[in-house]
Amino acid sequence: MTRTYVVTGAGSGIGEATATRLREDGHTVIGVDLRGADITADLSTEEGRATMAQEVEERSNGSIDAVLAVAGMNAPVPATVLVNYFGAVATLESLRPLMKGSPAPRAVAVASMASLQPHDSALLEACLTGDEAAALTRAQELADDDNGYQIYSTSKQALARWIRLNAPTDEWAGADIPLNAIAPAVVLTPMTAELVSTEAGREQLNKQVPMPLNGPFPAETAASLLTWLTGEENTHLCGQVIFLDGGYDAVTRQDSTW
Repeated sequence: MTRTYVVTGAGSGIGEATATRLREDGHTVIGVDLRGADITADLSTEEGRATMAQEVEERSNGSIDAVLAVAGMNAPVPATVLVNYFGAVATLESLRPLMKGSPAPRAVAVASMASLQPHDSALLEACLTGDEAAALTRAQELADDDNGYQIYSTSKQALARWIRLNAPTDEWAGADIPLNAIAPAVVLTPMTAELVSTEAGREQLNKQVPMPLNGPFPAETAASLLTWLTGEENTHLCGQVIFLDGGYDAVTRQDSTW
């Protein structure tokens, strides 16, 4: 059966690989990104999120089968939390009504293994309470104090926790919509290519992000998992954050399951 998917971040990286995979499988994909996609929208802004939702509804004639909130950024700046958390949540929430008529609605987000790394409690609280203004203020404070690296890890932890909290609710599980997330470790992109091309670079990366099973992976690996999570076969996975990380989670948390 041909399905209609919305993929944010479709212009590059995991989003692009996933959109390509879905199209190759014969599905209709509506891609969203700042450039190089069907819909141009800045998910760090309320205006951009509204534009995305409106154009998706128009292009899909009001009916889609799955939402993949892949768009994200990793920079020590406030915009990171706006895209990674508030943009992702807005994507999932605003497009959920368009899945009402689908025989197999599905939704997934992309968190990160960084959700296990140090975070900022105040920023996390602002995210989970939906206070975007407070989150923006706190993120700017972190950036100004040279703690901007915590913006990314906190935004991804907040997203993972939002998935866990909302997946079993009436709005998602009660509407027969499996809602889950993946948490990738190091993905091979142009940004990481130079680092992994030398032995010294690989050693440095392995110290920072140990991935004993095959190391960093291409975006297509994540695309395969996202495709399954949003396919008809996935009927019962609910609120799971799947660490696609070559073993980083197991190395970091060892036998702890939480």
